[in-house]
Amino acid sequence: MMEFAFPEGFLWGTATAAHQVEGGNVYNDVWLMEHVPRTDFAEPSGDACDHYHRYREDIALLAGLGFNMYRFSLEWSRIEPEPGEFSLAALDHYRRVLECCHEHGLTAMVTFHHFSSPRWLMIAGGWEGHDTPGRFAHFCARATAHLGDLIDYACTLNEPNIGPLIFKAQPGAPVPQQQAWWALAAQQLGIPPERFAPFQFATSKRSRETMLAAHHQAVEAIKSEAAAIPTGLTLALQDVQAEPGGEEHAERLRYELNDVYLAEVGNDDFLGLQVYTRKRVGPDGVLRPSEDAELTQMGYEFWPEALAATLRIAATAGIPVIVTENGIATADDERRVAYVESALRGVAACLQDGLDVRGYTYWSAFDNFEWFHGYGPTFGLIAVDRRTQARTVKPSARWLGAIARGNRVSL
Repeated sequence: MMEFAFPEGFLWGTATAAHQVEGGNVYNDVWLMEHVPRTDFAEPSGDACDHYHRYREDIALLAGLGFNMYRFSLEWSRIEPEPGEFSLAALDHYRRVLECCHEHGLTAMVTFHHFSSPRWLMIAGGWEGHDTPGRFAHFCARATAHLGDLIDYACTLNEPNIGPLIFKAQPGAPVPQQQAWWALAAQQLGIPPERFAPFQFATSKRSRETMLAAHHQAVEAIKSEAAAIPTGLTLALQDVQAEPGGEEHAERLRYELNDVYLAEVGNDDFLGLQVYTRKRVGPDGVLRPSEDAELTQMGYEFWPEALAATLRIAATAGIPVIVTENGIATADDERRVAYVESALRGVAACLQDGLDVRGYTYWSAFDNFEWFHGYGPTFGLIAVDRRTQARTVKPSARWLGAIARGNRVSL
């Protein structure tokens, strides 16, 4: 067995998203969807991990484990609860979070939008609205003006390809727009159901164009306030594998989920790569995992090899790549270690082949609110007691933290 040393300055991070960990984000569209009758969400987010109040102890814990980077998101609906009305208190909160990162020696990577949007944006057209790119850019400019001196890396949007990935490339995926709860959510906003366009559910060509325009305008807005911040987009790129007869379907899926987005990022400072598993494609489309496949709590295949495969896809953009999410939902912490160990060997192989990979971020720091699935899936390196909010560090966290501290992995 030999050891591989990662490049000096390699980023070793964990990640969270505001709505999944903060708690009490009552002004956004996801909170609304969680609470309408007969919703598809398994349970409401509630207090989540109370990270909004416990961030100091949480950040200290992550730093103490050995990580050198923390990726978190701003909650747009806290900062701009009404259009054009910015909360200085919310901005100051995130400034304190950033200061805490720096106090503990953590590189701060900020995601400006991670799925949840202000309710007022939904009323104004959501992620199909003509004015949405400009509204998002204005938010990014205002937030950067207040926080930019403490931001080390900026991600504009988290996974603009998430809608097509969930609802077009998933066997048996439901159609939320046909569910009664969808109409009830729109009714509470005072808009017709066909105008309700939340980020995670946006699958149309128009929404894709809106998101990509929002990304480009956000880059300009961030750079206009703090030109030195490396800025990029995160994508859920897919390891699409064609089975016999599935070549045509696979090629179309690669275009819809990967290529059309990669064509838009060549002028960015970096690309954030997010991947968890592979997609096998047959003559009739995406296949379910085989009967003998090991499945995660999310129902998809245990396939850490997807990271190396998608790193090679991401490299075609011609810009540095940072793995901004990779991980596994499992109750078996030994399988978490096995998954990450295999994934890191793939990262090492890509680096040995000359790919410009700048960091690895595990999703997620904590067992948190997993959108539709509620609190069932446990992705976290740190367990959170739902009753007391007590944190318990898992062995996988200490294992990965030691790798981060040593900046090397056994091959």
